[in-house]
Parts: sequence; C-alpha cells; structure tokens
Amino acid sequence: MIEFLMPSLGADMEDGTLIEWKKKPGDTVKRGDIIAEVETQKGLIEIEVFDEGTIGELLIQEGTKVPVGTVMALINPSGVPLETKEEKIPEKESIVLQPIEEKRIEPITAKKVVEIHIKASPLAKRIADDNHIDLSKITGTGPDGAITKEDVENAIAEREKIEIEKTPVEIEKRGTPAEAIRSAVAAAMSKSNREIPHYYLEKRIDMKNALTWLQIANEHRSVKKRLLPVTLLIKATAKSLTEFPELNAIWDNGLHLKKDINIGFVVSLRTGGIIVPALHQVNLKNVDEIMDALNDIIPRARALRLRSSELSDPTITITSIGDGGADLVFGVIYPPQVALIGFGNIQEQPFATEGMIGIRSCVDVTLAGDHRATDGLTGSRFLFSLNKHLQTPELL
Repeated sequence: MIEFLMPSLGADMEDGTLIEWKKKPGDTVKRGDIIAEVETQKGLIEIEVFDEGTIGELLIQEGTKVPVGTVMALINPSGVPLETKEEKIPEKESIVLQPIEEKRIEPITAKKVVEIHIKASPLAKRIADDNHIDLSKITGTGPDGAITKEDVENAIAEREKIEIEKTPVEIEKRGTPAEAIRSAVAAAMSKSNREIPHYYLEKRIDMKNALTWLQIANEHRSVKKRLLPVTLLIKATAKSLTEFPELNAIWDNGLHLKKDINIGFVVSLRTGGIIVPALHQVNLKNVDEIMDALNDIIPRARALRLRSSELSDPTITITSIGDGGADLVFGVIYPPQVALIGFGNIQEQPFATEGMIGIRSCVDVTLAGDHRATDGLTGSRFLFSLNKHLQTPELL
C-alpha cells in the first residue's frame, strides 16, 4: 500500500484540520485528483493526490487536527489486485476432543485480560465500547466497586463538558482569518531571517521595448485577454532561471535543484497579509497562458481556496509592487527556497543609453539570494540575463 501523508504547505505549517474526505474506500484516484479538504492558517486547502490507484482505507476522521507527515490514507497502487495486499492466515489443523467432554478454547487477548480485572455490567461494557470510553479510568459505584451504566454515562457527559469548554479557547486562539494569515507569515519570515544568510543585488531595467511590444500586442486582444506588464516580467524570469538553475532550488541540508520552474507569486489579501501560490511550469507557458493562470489563481488566493500543490510547489518567489507602489522592494526569501525577485513600480526615470540621457519607463529589480546556495556573481549574471530578455519581448 502507498501511504498518503498530510503534506507540508509551507515552512510555517505544523498541522492542519481534516475538514472533508473527497474520496471513499474503493474509489480510483489519479495524479492531481482532490482527495480531501484541509483547513490551515492559509484557509481551506484542496489536497491533491500524486499517486494512481484505489483508495484502500481512510485512517483519519473528519474534524481531526493532523500533524504534517501523518499517514492519512492507504492507496492500493494501480495494477496491484487488492487481494494481493491482504494478509493470509494459514489454516490451523482441527483439534480432536474426547467424546466425553466438549471444550472450547479461545485465545486470551489483551482486551480480555483487562476485562477480567475490571468489574462492569454487560450493558456498561457495551456503552463504553460504543463511545470509546476506557473502563480502567472509571471508578465503579456498584456492588464491590463494579462499574454501572450510570458510571459510564457520567464519564461520557464529563468528556463532552471538557470538549465544550475547550472550544471557545481554540476559536480565540485561532482568531480571524487575517490574524491566522499574519501568524503564518510571521512564522515563515522569522524562520527565514533566523536561518538564511541573505545577500541583495539591484538593477535598473529599461522597459521601453517591453511596454511598446505590449501595447501593440494588446491591440489585437479583447479587454479580458489583454496582457499586463507583469506577464513579461514573470516569463523573462523563467527564461533566465533556465540559464541559472542554482536559483531555482531549495535548501534542505544542501542545495537541491528543481526541474520545474514553479514561480510563487505574492498576492496581497484585502484583509491584510499575503499568500504565495505557485504558477506551475512557467518555462513551458507563453505570456497568454501566464495571464490566464494569474486571472485564475489570484481570486482563489484572495478567497483562500487554493490547492495543496499551489502552496507547496514554489521553487522561487516573485513580488511585484505594481503601479503606484514603492520604487524598490527588498524581499525576504521564503524557506526552503533560495531566492526572491522583487520588481518595483514601473515609472519614468532619467536613463542613459548610447551616450545620451533620456526619460525612459524603467523598473528597479532586486534579487535576494541565499548565500549558502549562490553568491553575488551568479546573482549579477542572472539580473543581466533578465535585462537581456526584457529587451527582446517578441522572443518571450
């Protein structure tokens, strides 16, 4: 059986609450199917499965808080009959008894040993078993200390009272969604500052060619299909990362390069805080597909309705201030990633080219790098490549 584990959806995540199973035992699943919904600090997340097969057993009950890495379900791999996974118990030879006396031999299990030493009425035992009550923790009030039906019912009532008393504390602790998001951001950024030795580089890029090409390209598109400048920034970043794969990586007891370029895009939430979903395989997408991906993922991110892979897959992060924002942004790397690209506001600035000073639309770009993974030379060459690609937008 394949063990399906509670995934980690970021450096700040320790556990999640299973809200609903979307599959049941016997259902077939394939890569990308939604198997469950889990509530985390980042909202209600759709959890995907990345194996193919048949659901064998669901091990966690809905409503349970589950630590990261806990086995939640068992999946029978495709092509493996279910019966091959069953444990077969060899048949025992029958025991021939003397005809003068019939005997019945039963193995004594650990449960029976406990029951032998606990005095309880049959009805009390049945009620306790149905409600998962441990009889060994109940003091009996019946004859000779025997546990009665009333004793078990009192234990059930006491347990329910404790659960009710805990509920307001849990709600108060979790707070509002905005407070939960802020708490998650605080945990991740604290970990980043504590563990990652940052270095920063900055480059000013002339956006005249890119914006001119964008204006012409949008003339042939409907209003809903028009491209934003950020699509060119994202695509140029992806093309540059193919040349500098050390920046498209994670640090986990060493540098691990990633094959797919899954760019985490910072989305500001209206209630405060940020969330960083992944745009998958950006290196394989054209600018129209990137625009479609942004139009899909930004509303879902703001509604806190993302898939697990969109939170766990980013290999590098882009933060873009957008129109009217700050001129420059120095980002904090999101662990375990090793780099973050920051784009400031595109604005008109004095810019020298070919010995002449003119006014150009420019963007100030910063790179935050993890000094354990790369150094300033690699980062500088990456920014040079990014500039090169943005000067030839028709090739993007």
